[in-house]
Amino acid sequence: MSLPLRTVHVNTERTWRGGEQQTLSLVSGLRKRGHEVWLVAQPGSPLARKARDLGIEVAEIPMRGEADLVAAWRISRLLRQVDAEIVHMHTSHAHTLGCVGSMIARRGMRLVSRRVDFTIYRNRLRLSRYKYGRFVDRFVAISQAVRQALLDDGIDGQRISIVHSGIDLDRHPLVAPEEVAARRRALRQELGVSENAELVLNVAHFGWHKAQEVLVQATPAIVAERSQALVLFAGEGELLDKVKAEALALCPKDRVRFLGFRQDIDRLLDGCDVFVMCSVMEGLCTSILDALARRRPVVASEVGGMPEIVEEGATGRLVPPRDPAALARAVVDLLTDRQQAERLALAGRERVESRFSVDAMVEGTLGVYRDVLRGDTGGRVVKAELQSIP
Repeated sequence: MSLPLRTVHVNTERTWRGGEQQTLSLVSGLRKRGHEVWLVAQPGSPLARKARDLGIEVAEIPMRGEADLVAAWRISRLLRQVDAEIVHMHTSHAHTLGCVGSMIARRGMRLVSRRVDFTIYRNRLRLSRYKYGRFVDRFVAISQAVRQALLDDGIDGQRISIVHSGIDLDRHPLVAPEEVAARRRALRQELGVSENAELVLNVAHFGWHKAQEVLVQATPAIVAERSQALVLFAGEGELLDKVKAEALALCPKDRVRFLGFRQDIDRLLDGCDVFVMCSVMEGLCTSILDALARRRPVVASEVGGMPEIVEEGATGRLVPPRDPAALARAVVDLLTDRQQAERLALAGRERVESRFSVDAMVEGTLGVYRDVLRGDTGGRVVKAELQSIP
């Protein structure tokens, strides 16, 4: 696959979350390797803006759900225009739109990234059996757990490849201990707490599967054992008010803080003592990768793809899902035994470096493209300028 590939990527999200970061990292990495890349994104979305800032060709097409035939037709025009070899779809709605567009245009092998580990049959009519049928050439699962969920739903294993999500390690350079100490002091000053405060951090969208209420329920036991502990939540979402109300009812005053949406997550990670992800379903979790890359000890639920990152007693602590008592014990252990916490955090950083970098993700995805195309790029290289898509 020495010749440049012509790839079109479709992402229908209007907001910025982990899947959009992975999409941007992939298209950027492909472009750096000399491949031709076009991105279809929602008009004015953060993904469209960030991609254009990186010099990536972006077609901003309004996509109003997966039944938007106008959007599918516009995607098909782009696929014909650039003579696409790969159509890579990165969201559930993109899955449908990209497949329909590809069939109209008669262009491109069709790949779908799958980032969640719940069943594809959430509709009682089981209509997904058509969507996940023969129209997709390959599913790209971000973890073994996601692959297993697809297998359980009857998807042929020959049509599923695993490529772990990756993070940009250049964003997480190793810093000297005195600089880490300075960052810890700065965060505590911002929060108005003692320099001895022990900060427990969760960063996630407030959705049902993130289950922040489990950490709220664990907080009374944590602060009973660690008098300086303060639990921090960063993020927004539809269940934020509900979780706040539960915290107000259960937790001692001033021992829980809700920080809202933050742009400075790396700064929060540098200042925390323990990072917690208490999800009940999780495809992989790049937030854990970010925490480990910054050498923060992690406690995670033993669900989904998280055990592929966090190995109990080796790179972090794993606890059963929806078990506040077990979660509290693991957090208290790490706050109490700082040598254990440091050992796990360092081992976690090493695992991220070896298995979960952006470079590994891009190369793994190229390997899937190579497999799907059977090593044949068609012998044609077209340098197309992206025109406006009406």
